[in-house]
Amino acid sequence: MKPKPVIHRLGCALGMLCLAGGNFAQAEARLEVIEFPSQVLRNNPLRDPVTRRVAIFVPDQFTNHAALPVVYYLPGYGSASDQFIKDATAWTRFTQKLAEQVTPVLFVVVDGRNRWGGSQYLNSPAQGNYADYVCDEIVSVVEARYFITTNPPQRIIAGHSSGGFGALRLGMLRPKLFAGVVALSPDSDFPLSHLPLVQVPAVSRVPLVAIKACMAAEMTRPLPTDGDLTYALGLSAAYAATGHRHPGEFEWLYDAKGQFRAKVWERWLDNDPLTMVRRGGGGGGGGGGVFVVGAAQDSFQANVGARKIYEVLHERPARCAFYEPPGGHGDHLPERLARGLAWVFHRPLLEIK
Repeated sequence: MKPKPVIHRLGCALGMLCLAGGNFAQAEARLEVIEFPSQVLRNNPLRDPVTRRVAIFVPDQFTNHAALPVVYYLPGYGSASDQFIKDATAWTRFTQKLAEQVTPVLFVVVDGRNRWGGSQYLNSPAQGNYADYVCDEIVSVVEARYFITTNPPQRIIAGHSSGGFGALRLGMLRPKLFAGVVALSPDSDFPLSHLPLVQVPAVSRVPLVAIKACMAAEMTRPLPTDGDLTYALGLSAAYAATGHRHPGEFEWLYDAKGQFRAKVWERWLDNDPLTMVRRGGGGGGGGGGVFVVGAAQDSFQANVGARKIYEVLHERPARCAFYEPPGGHGDHLPERLARGLAWVFHRPLLEIK
């Protein structure tokens, strides 16, 4: 039997909005929080919570008889719907401004965290089936409650950093589900973005026995205090699972002698969105297309991978766009997201701040 979601409502009056194009009358967006136990995350090998909160930001234009597009948003590594719920005023304001300046949408934020900090929104026997959680369960629960438009693009997948990675991959793997993709500073071009991370001494010089102790079935060992190491462990769980016979375990990039394992690295590269696009993956997008953003001063050089993805897609008969704004990896995310959504919906953009 499908679990009944628990729904909480929060309202946020916005007052008079003085936006480009004139003054709008008072409008009110609201936050609704759906909480339900996941079936696909049940018995996940990391023993992470199966009951999680989904944040849904609803514009004033929505009524019980309205049908709106839906934007499913995947936060970056370590972030989740809880942060958006905590900062509800800012995101209800964003949702309402988006409705007034671009188009009304339901803005849905998910929780894809795990023991390591983030799941990369992938299915993996080393962590759980987070792609299915997003695509099958969250989409089903949300759209059982809210009407969505039948006019494409009706369902958009978007995200930042690891969430941008997830948006690109889910767009490629589920092209009939998502009609558009907005990827903000997505993890990609792993030789440039990920390889330097796993080569730092805090990662490369950890004894293999210590790594295996971290992923032991009992999981009694505390998480490493080094952030780079914890991140590398989380990425390994996503990209290099040992297999279903060894739940929770993954292959490490270094052997017992500290030598780099090229075959394991190839498994990482198989999950690189740039690799997937070069091999023929379209990045999803349907009629809405694929919009990739890479900030010019990105400390992780995500702009380089984003540009390469665009260049590959641009050579095909596919709708795609690349935007390289000034700033760093996580700067001005609402404005960048608004620009991408305006492009997906074929709307002119008035600056949303």
